[in-house]
Amino acid sequence: MTVSIYIPGVSAEVNNGPGRQQGAYPLNQWYVAAHSKELTDTPVGRTLLNEAIVLFRKGNGQVAAVEDRCCHRHLPLSAGTVEENGIRCGYHGMLYDDSGRCIDIPGQDKIPRRAKIHAYHIREQNKLVWIWFGQQQDSEPTCEPPAYPIHDDPRYVSDGDVYHYNAPYQLIHDNLLDLSHLGYVHLRTIGGNAKLHMNARMDVESEGTSVRVVRHMPASEPPPTYTAAYPFKGLIDRWQEIVFHPSHLEIWTGAVDQNSEDVNNPERGGFHMRGFHGITPETSTSCHYFWSMATNPSQNIEATKAKVIEQTALTFDEDKVVIEAQYENMKRFVGEAMIDIHVDVGPNRARRIIEQLKTEASAG
Repeated sequence: MTVSIYIPGVSAEVNNGPGRQQGAYPLNQWYVAAHSKELTDTPVGRTLLNEAIVLFRKGNGQVAAVEDRCCHRHLPLSAGTVEENGIRCGYHGMLYDDSGRCIDIPGQDKIPRRAKIHAYHIREQNKLVWIWFGQQQDSEPTCEPPAYPIHDDPRYVSDGDVYHYNAPYQLIHDNLLDLSHLGYVHLRTIGGNAKLHMNARMDVESEGTSVRVVRHMPASEPPPTYTAAYPFKGLIDRWQEIVFHPSHLEIWTGAVDQNSEDVNNPERGGFHMRGFHGITPETSTSCHYFWSMATNPSQNIEATKAKVIEQTALTFDEDKVVIEAQYENMKRFVGEAMIDIHVDVGPNRARRIIEQLKTEASAG
């Protein structure tokens, strides 16, 4: 069976110029804009869904997001400074509040009514900063951001980072929904027996705009990351539970000693890795990958956490090399058919959901 995958960057339809592009991405959605820890006393400039945005934290601790430009001479506000009441341009000192309104012009008492820029709806929760993209730039949010209580769960310790990919965001969706690649790409970290990975039973369910993939691998050899973080006695029973949402994926992986517990029990013990993966398009050919990993060490908590985070970062380094090389070759071999195999059920369902949401955004 062949599969048709649209390849941004090789079509005349692609436009990575500034501004909102109807039909290019799912809209009426919350997307991850930053980790909470990224926003301190320095502005963060970031392109999200083709829009140049500056994120900052005000003196009262509240987060804000506005267009990354001064309305005077268009210097990026991310080149400016954060103050108690807003962000000040680094060229002529105009100060903007979190509504995008200019509230101070040095040396000038009167502030023109047109001295304002667009502001974004933004929410901070569970150590993540979310930004709303509606069908129209001034659309009000129609729902609250997705919750991710794992970041605040006392049973877990977590940390994370952000990657920039020179590849379309859906290639990362494909990668995360198909963990059969672990045995080939991640031999030094979370891999394991490649044959077991490729032959693991896979159950795929869809509901609304989400896709859930569950894979079990009984009687596995523990991979390097697992043995470095947990005192397994020998063979292990592994699980991989992946839930896709248009803005992010949640992946719960882990293992127990072989035959010691039911891996379907939601309260099972053993070694846990709960990954958050916020995939936000930068443009049609690039994206931001906001990740975190939570784990449940029973001893040497900080050392085990550090080891798990280090190993997780190594796996993402490995994936980044593969995905960016894949995209370069897709552009080189544009027009050549790609086939589907059994591991593509989850990724293909996610792609259909994204296409439907894009169609709805374009029609709206």
